[in-house]
Amino acid sequence: MLGITSRFPVAPAALDPIQQLLLVAPVLLFSMVAHEYAHGYAAFKQGDMTAYQLGRLTWNPLKHIDPFMTIILPALLALLGGPIFGGAKPVPVNPRNYRHYRRGDIIVSLAGVTTNVFIAFVSVPLVILVGLAGSAVPALTRPLGILQLMLVQGIFINLILAAFNLMPIPPLDGSHVFKYILPPKWSMAYQRLGGLGFLLLFAMLTFGRPLVTAWLSPAYYLRGVAELFYFPYMLPNPFDA
Repeated sequence: MLGITSRFPVAPAALDPIQQLLLVAPVLLFSMVAHEYAHGYAAFKQGDMTAYQLGRLTWNPLKHIDPFMTIILPALLALLGGPIFGGAKPVPVNPRNYRHYRRGDIIVSLAGVTTNVFIAFVSVPLVILVGLAGSAVPALTRPLGILQLMLVQGIFINLILAAFNLMPIPPLDGSHVFKYILPPKWSMAYQRLGGLGFLLLFAMLTFGRPLVTAWLSPAYYLRGVAELFYFPYMLPNPFDA
């Protein structure tokens, strides 16, 4: 699973980089782990025991962290001022074990994206509930305000992760669906691009930013719709002096 982000795109403007990082990092890590767990669980339900047998069907984040993709690459790109992207360690699956190969491949590929969308939508009423709780119990306003900001981050981060992973560029999840739309010859040639997937992604993020922005625009739109519902229930900024 891969993800892309600008520098903390929805953190309140008043927050310094450390505060932004403390808000975003745990939410992003949880979202990435949920995405990968969903792939492994869906594969398990389709008849593939690979992730389970290798101990990857777990919520333990340490099992899903890839030293390069999760830590080194995003940090390096951040220092260089370029587009920031990275990912968790992919959950190993063996499509040959699926009871129905094509259907299983599509279900497993879309499981992570579906989970991210689910988290985003569930986070909206949670933001409202936390806001109501904070208003009812003023003594808890500050800690609940921090939790609320993390949930707000969760809405946007998960929408972005879902949209980004649906891009039809190998090895992103969308490519596993797109290959079935193509004629057989084209599909074979398309799948061979998987070896160049990361180079294609980096080139797209570097030189094709308008295309990426257009592709992600539904995520921005849905974030705006969600904001209409939860904004009246936002608590005061807990980081204000």
